[in-house]
Amino acid sequence: MLSASYLPNELLVQYEGNIGAEMRAAARERVQGTLAEVIQTAAMRAAGHGVLERVALPPGLSVQSAMTRFQNLPGVAYAEPNYILEPSHVSNDSYYANGSMWGMYSDDSPTAVGLSGTTNQYGSQAEEAWNDGFIGSPAVYVGIVDTGYQYAHPDLARNAWANPFEIPGDGIDNDGNGYIDDVYGWDFHNNDNSIFDPADGDSHGTHVAGTIGAEGGNGSGVVGVNWNTTMIGAKFLGPDGGYTSNAVKALDYLTDLKQRHGLNIVASNNSWGGGGYSTSLHNAILRAAKADILFVAAAGNSGSNNDTTANYPSNYSTTVGTSTESAAGYEAVIAVASITSSGAMSSFSSYGASTVDLGAPGSSILSTVPSNSYAYYSGTSMATPHVTGAVALYAAAYPSIRAGDIRAAVLNSTTPTASLSGKTATGGRLNIASLMALSPHVGIAIDDVGVIEGNSGTKDAVFTVSLSVASTETVTVGFATADGTATAGSDYAAASGTLTFEPGETSKTVAVAVHGDTVPEADETFYVNLTNPVNASLTDAQGKGTIVNDDTLSLSIDDVTLNEGNSGTTAFVFTVSLSGTASQSVSVKYATANGTASSKSDYYATSGTLNFAVGETVKYVTVAVRGDTSVEKDETFYVKLSSAVNASIADNQGLGIILNDDTSTKTRTKSFAANETWAAATYAELLETGSVDNSATLAALGLQANLAGAVKSEGPADDILSWALSSEDPEERLVGRPSALPIAGAPHDVPVDEELIELLLDDWLGTNSPNKPGNSRLGRGIQKQ
Repeated sequence: MLSASYLPNELLVQYEGNIGAEMRAAARERVQGTLAEVIQTAAMRAAGHGVLERVALPPGLSVQSAMTRFQNLPGVAYAEPNYILEPSHVSNDSYYANGSMWGMYSDDSPTAVGLSGTTNQYGSQAEEAWNDGFIGSPAVYVGIVDTGYQYAHPDLARNAWANPFEIPGDGIDNDGNGYIDDVYGWDFHNNDNSIFDPADGDSHGTHVAGTIGAEGGNGSGVVGVNWNTTMIGAKFLGPDGGYTSNAVKALDYLTDLKQRHGLNIVASNNSWGGGGYSTSLHNAILRAAKADILFVAAAGNSGSNNDTTANYPSNYSTTVGTSTESAAGYEAVIAVASITSSGAMSSFSSYGASTVDLGAPGSSILSTVPSNSYAYYSGTSMATPHVTGAVALYAAAYPSIRAGDIRAAVLNSTTPTASLSGKTATGGRLNIASLMALSPHVGIAIDDVGVIEGNSGTKDAVFTVSLSVASTETVTVGFATADGTATAGSDYAAASGTLTFEPGETSKTVAVAVHGDTVPEADETFYVNLTNPVNASLTDAQGKGTIVNDDTLSLSIDDVTLNEGNSGTTAFVFTVSLSGTASQSVSVKYATANGTASSKSDYYATSGTLNFAVGETVKYVTVAVRGDTSVEKDETFYVKLSSAVNASIADNQGLGIILNDDTSTKTRTKSFAANETWAAATYAELLETGSVDNSATLAALGLQANLAGAVKSEGPADDILSWALSSEDPEERLVGRPSALPIAGAPHDVPVDEELIELLLDDWLGTNSPNKPGNSRLGRGIQKQ
């Protein structure tokens, strides 16, 4: 049977018998402006007829315009579109042929279609669509969000999805979606990859799948609305129902497959209900809608008014957002009531003049069930897959059509039905034949784009403007940029103009030049607005461009070294600096941390957040260090930076060094006779009689090997006490090895700095220093306590 579509850039031109090749070429040139290619020339054999040419039209010339021009030329018998002819399809499936599948039948008006005995005006009119050549496509996917379904059923196996991104049985999540070996889908109820479990029954989902996509024309069983389609199992219902959390997972599973793998999932079938409103489920439906997936839902079997008593999930709307998910911009939910074979609303069916969209066959519906069998079921659950099947069938006929346009076509093609008047939003029932004869609405949409600005020159932000479906007419639309937070001239180059879609074209681009710079700043936005469409309407009139900043500021902190003082506190002021001027607020957290100093006794711990306002480059952190009079080593602490916002951290740690400024009032001395060695000298403590030359301070770094140094007295230049430490003792004790004293002359005392020697001998080496008063042992070994 002849379909309504034709090639948008071709024409069939019939010339009269006396028209030769040159005259035909002249005619084409007059019509087209330039001589286009003749695809095919055929001589008509009937007497008195000339040549029939298949002519390719140049861009910008529509079929309708070319037809008019050719027909006004002498020598042209007629011109017409080159129609696409499709074979008709009549089901030979046994239950369809024997009169058992009223839901698929048509009114046979004005012409009978299908087999004898397959007439019912309240059927979905699917058989008429098949007769017009529409039987679906395996390139169109549908999600069965339900119980599992018997994907190996003889009538379902050919249309069951087999995941091409998984290697079956290898125990590895090959496609990276979090589900191992999800070959036919996933069972969220049992959390495994077996979407059909005989022990669970899984008859409900199997019945739904058969109505959507049981194989047609195979001579047995039943037939679905789509003879060809691809069904994905997303099981979340078990024998006793299922959890909302798993329904959310099932919907997100389908959305992920479409977004990450590009599967053309056009709808999910949701023949289930119960429970109250759920933000989580609403969010999942919104996410799916934004991925262009329709949510076809059963109105419910309570026989109640959903306008007054909400039924979920059919009462959800994607034109309304939640606190955590924005609205989708179009309605993706289709709520379905049930009718009987006589056109009455099913007694069990819920309804709603504003919340239920249409009716469909739902009473006594024959379809597939486990195992390899068939059964009659009734419910809005059975009506819903008739509508889901219609969605898939229409999507197969118009591959580039958007979800919102499919929904509009389904609802606009319904047949008014008395039992549904005032009970559904359309007041009508599903009519698949009318749907497939309805030329799709041509919508124009523009996408959103992000581009990294770069440091110089320009980069193009390329917006794609798309038609929802190819048009047979020329479509035009205007465009113009507009500022958001970005400014035309400095951040991007303003652009405007008109896009022209020739018949058959569905995509155009708009390039906006974005200026690069080296200024650290927030991401900026601008817009491309569409206006004044011709032969189409705007479905998304604004594209958002995001200029992604790639210039970052860095934070660093300096080191501070100060004397501790003898009392009170000393302010150690650390400087935290930005590498450049901020054009947006910057913040960073800071906190002190112990080194060798302790926050309990040497300084006061502090923490907080530094906030740099726009234009600020420096902030300060002040740490109060406690003064004392204790003789001690220099001590350290840190100020550490973390959790920077709108900047990176180049130096995350400032070092604070607390310098000891306390000295002893006593002097340790050793008395030596002439040429006397260390071991024989006496050890005594005297009042300090002179200052010590601090330039000879020992570099005492701890219990390390081979330390050496000297202290110097106020006496003659040769008054030097040399000493050395080593760790040669096999028992790993420190060994004191005083050197021979290069001192000549009479006995005398050598004053040494108490802090250095006392720490060295008492604190580090213990209290058993040789010759220390009260010690009787004069050995070489010194054991650290």
